[in-house]
Amino acid sequence: MIDDYMEQNVGLNKAQLGIMRLLSHFTTEQEVKELNDLICSYYAKKIDKEMDRLWDEGQWSQEKIDDVLC
Repeated sequence: MIDDYMEQNVGLNKAQLGIMRLLSHFTTEQEVKELNDLICSYYAKKIDKEMDRLWDEGQWSQEKIDDVLC
């Protein structure tokens, strides 16, 4: 099967293969850009959620932000 070949010889995992299959349905650069925007939005939300958790637990603060920016 092609998935087994790709996984073993190209080094793609099942998630990456799934994305490759999904991309095969896109026909325009605009569709790829829209997918990229969705993926970026997904990860931005995950980062925001994690930063909120760190802030709530006292592991992140305005002082740390100021230190990073200097």
